[in-house]
Amino acid sequence: MAVECKRCFYNTDHPLGLVIDDEGICSGCRVHEEKDALDWKERFFELEKLLLTYRNSSRNYDCIVPVSGAKDSFFIIHIVKNILKLNPLLVSYNKLFNSQIGIENLANLRNTFKCDLIQKTVNPNIVKKITRRTIYKFGNPYWHCLAGETVYPVQVACSMNIPLIIWGAHQGLEQVGMFSHLDNVEMTRKYRKDHDLFGYEAQNLSDTYDDIHEDMLINFLYPPFSDIEKTGVKGIYLGNYIRWDPYLQHIEMVKKYNYKGRICARNFECYDYADSLIYSDFHDLLKYYKHGYSKVTDHVCREIRFGRISRNNGKKLINYYSNQEPENIDIFCNWLGVDRKALQMVADNHRNNKYWKKVDFNKWKKIDQSNIPENSKKLSSMQFPNSKKIIEKSYTTVGKGTDWPKEKQYKSHNWI
Repeated sequence: MAVECKRCFYNTDHPLGLVIDDEGICSGCRVHEEKDALDWKERFFELEKLLLTYRNSSRNYDCIVPVSGAKDSFFIIHIVKNILKLNPLLVSYNKLFNSQIGIENLANLRNTFKCDLIQKTVNPNIVKKITRRTIYKFGNPYWHCLAGETVYPVQVACSMNIPLIIWGAHQGLEQVGMFSHLDNVEMTRKYRKDHDLFGYEAQNLSDTYDDIHEDMLINFLYPPFSDIEKTGVKGIYLGNYIRWDPYLQHIEMVKKYNYKGRICARNFECYDYADSLIYSDFHDLLKYYKHGYSKVTDHVCREIRFGRISRNNGKKLINYYSNQEPENIDIFCNWLGVDRKALQMVADNHRNNKYWKKVDFNKWKKIDQSNIPENSKKLSSMQFPNSKKIIEKSYTTVGKGTDWPKEKQYKSHNWI
């Protein structure tokens, strides 16, 4: 039987794995305590020493920074360019499930920091085939995003001979205390495969029963070890050297650079995944089916550890948001070309019997009765400025975030 942490709401069934100590506190909460115990000035000095090898080299760029229209992209570039004074190449994988706000954020980032940015957009027809496969196999429509955004920066690093890649924070460290900050853990092929990709590399998706062929998967393949070694690719996490606090970092980026958030149905947190119409939506619903908890639990646990949400209020937030219906499933069905009822049938096949009981035809009940929603809407008292709710009818699969061409520009410019 799973044992729940007395401080946060993670338990020993967490898919990343955690342990509970004799006091009933999980390894994630214990490692979080390091944030208030470490000398972060000294940690930042270690980062600066590490970067001496990569700074002012003969290369055009000092490092690669993976970016998107959400999460910690603004903060990372702010630190890398304005504080560390590095010249980064920004690299972005187009996840296709883009929101309008995500496109605007990415355009704002590019224009604000005046950095070179390259973006990979894979053939949508190939992505749709992969997505159908990964929903059926893993119960995950987001697999291509995870695979693409974790491998494209490495591919660019090898092809352009830019060995240093700077990421934000390590998920396993932040959530479950898989490592200590002092371990200086780096991005690895193994962690990507085992945790991000559910133990499957791209080539494992191809089989004799579907129309996914090896030549369709080239954009998701990790470079050979020989190329990694030749380039000397090193992926570091800023979260090991900076007291990582996503909420405060988002608020700072809103004030400094007009970073935007998006209000969604299944979570109170408006910034982390503002760029995606599927992550906190249908993808999150499947997470709830498979693991018995959804993304709101991740954010509640994070905020409990920082002391911004009480455990009692955190339970109310989880009860309310975990049981909200996704808003954008029809957009996903239209994009993928599938029937919503058929999609729900596939999704139900991924319900974990440990958490769900079938009570009637197409009707399921959560076994954990504590997750029954309360009658009233319980919202967080936390503030999320510069966030809004936009009803969208489709994904912005390709966009630059600008209204172009504008009528006045036609009139004021001689284009010939």
